[in-house]
Amino acid sequence: MAEHFHINTPLLESAAMSKHVGTTVYLKMENCQPSGSFKIRGIGYLCQQLKSQSKGFVCSSGGNAGMAAAYATRKMGVPATVLIPSSTPHFVVQRLEDQGALVKIVGKVWDDANAEALRLVETEGLSYVPPFDHPLIWKGHSSLVAEAAATLGPNVKPGAVLLSVGGGGLLCGVVQGLKDVGWMDVPIIAMETLGADCLNASLKAGRMVTLDDITSEAKSLGAKRVCAKAFEYSRSQEVTIISEVVTDQQALHAVETFLDDQRVLVEMACGATLAAVYSRVVHRLQAEGRLPARLRPLLVIVCGGCNVNAEQLSQLKQKLQKKAIFGVHQKNAEQ
Repeated sequence: MAEHFHINTPLLESAAMSKHVGTTVYLKMENCQPSGSFKIRGIGYLCQQLKSQSKGFVCSSGGNAGMAAAYATRKMGVPATVLIPSSTPHFVVQRLEDQGALVKIVGKVWDDANAEALRLVETEGLSYVPPFDHPLIWKGHSSLVAEAAATLGPNVKPGAVLLSVGGGGLLCGVVQGLKDVGWMDVPIIAMETLGADCLNASLKAGRMVTLDDITSEAKSLGAKRVCAKAFEYSRSQEVTIISEVVTDQQALHAVETFLDDQRVLVEMACGATLAAVYSRVVHRLQAEGRLPARLRPLLVIVCGGCNVNAEQLSQLKQKLQKKAIFGVHQKNAEQ
């Protein structure tokens, strides 16, 4: 069996994004992973650690964690059941089944699927693979920072790391990675979309909160509650985490612009990260003094995602256009 299931992904300099933001932008291309996203790092590592004591795995997922679990368990020759919410595109179900997973659709959002996964752990004795909330998953994710540091070399340190937050697993892994390479003075810009902004809502409330519903179209960010460790890191003094929220329209615009700039299609969850550049969030943070005016290179984690194809992108664009038109009509009616 391979030492690990993830690959060392390319670190690419983006001339187009560098021009947008006024400093060098390096892209950690996690979309190139065998499962389509960074999730294979942590989930692959967790599955390897649990294999000897497991008769089978169960994973709750919006798609990407399930794809990572399905890929890893197929490589290990261990059965996997993946529970996904009804918001997951049908073509993702097919991809999961192609990896050999037993797929069950449960509920409307990830939290519903997760409740059923926990029930199967109790009733069928399966090993639980959480999509984001586990120390072994964070340890696996931390490897992407070590790779980036090795590629950049000892004389280059990022001015900030840009990433998306759903449940917070990537954020926790990146913090651990920053510790490992001695970059704890590098701030993290943690991006969410409005309607899937559980971290930002928790930080504003001063306590962990559970969103009533996921109204964002960035379904892979659709955890109603961020993991406790991500919330803890975001309030601690040991690392600077800047929580920012963009709209679905801004995330989609970023996806489309990135497709033009880099010839790479990513999903809306990743678009939230890219919107920090394309929607001038970084520029605003500089103007507010929260990032330096003379900014060292940005490390952008292109988390990827399997929940998108050309047809899905077109449908998202139409859906958001309809929402925008409805919003204008509703505003006019109220005036």
